[in-house]
Amino acid sequence: MSSNATLEFGKYEWICSRGALIVCPLLGATDYGIEPVCYSRNVEFGRTLVFQPATSFLHICALLMVLIMILHVRSKYTAVGRKEILIFFYMYFGEELLAIFLDSSIIPTSSDVYAWFAAIHTGLTCATYWCLLVNGFVGFQVVEDGTPLSLWFLQGSSAVVGLIVGLISIGTFKDAAGLSKATPSGLWVLQFIFNLACVVIYIIAQLVLVLRTLDDRWPVADIIFGTAFWIIGQVLLFAFSNTICDAVSHYLDGTFFHALCTLFAVMMVYKYWDSLTKASHLPRQNEDLEFSVGSKVSAWDVKETLLLREEDESPAGYGGGGGHGAYGQQAYPPQKGGYGQFY
Repeated sequence: MSSNATLEFGKYEWICSRGALIVCPLLGATDYGIEPVCYSRNVEFGRTLVFQPATSFLHICALLMVLIMILHVRSKYTAVGRKEILIFFYMYFGEELLAIFLDSSIIPTSSDVYAWFAAIHTGLTCATYWCLLVNGFVGFQVVEDGTPLSLWFLQGSSAVVGLIVGLISIGTFKDAAGLSKATPSGLWVLQFIFNLACVVIYIIAQLVLVLRTLDDRWPVADIIFGTAFWIIGQVLLFAFSNTICDAVSHYLDGTFFHALCTLFAVMMVYKYWDSLTKASHLPRQNEDLEFSVGSKVSAWDVKETLLLREEDESPAGYGGGGGHGAYGQQAYPPQKGGYGQFY
């Protein structure tokens, strides 16, 4: 593949010549797909030839990082959008898990099932972007977060997006249903335009949310850093992948840095969500369940102290200074100054 290919709408030649995407071996006019000009060297483990070893190792690291973030989110019992953001991390986890088998060619590109797994991965990727977009509107409380309506809409719409993209992908790979791998315009729009629109709308929505509802502006920094990481990853993959590959003697290419920057962007999504729950004045966002229980105990202690103080300072004839005890029973023998003065 010549590096002189130009970027055209609906065509993968320029994109796949610079980045070894999962879909590239399944697209193009030839049977072997579109090959990148430069890609990282393969490594043989035993009798298995592993492609993109550094990128595959990074996918494994991403799985571990996502598990840590999931555990932290699950520990915040009362945070707004907790269940919704968990769905996003679960979907990203599944996407990275599939990428390990596809990028490394543990599932060979020559295998008949590769196209099906690539279609599932493409659909899951677009569904993950859509899930992020929907999460961007949870903070506006259009629908109460954590309710069946909110969760079913998020899960149902993400499933619909993933199913549609997956069907279009497999139809394109197999030249079925009027779709063609030689001219994959529909898949190109979904994989790049749709995902880009989800990211842009999410960023705008979060900036509006922070600037209009919060006094704290620190979450804006999380948004900026996350956006920067995502953009840098795209630039390194499509603009400098071949340059990086040649400079490091084929040990790495742009897919490694794209996966790394995407992981950093997802981590900033978690950091932003965490800072938002701390800075927001929305109900249930200022404290976790354990902290809330402690507050209730303290409130009861204060209330009991105030009641005892009122009894001590009550006028003669009532409370501890009169002839009745704390529970309304008469004290014996009668005391002066209380009910005893009438006997």
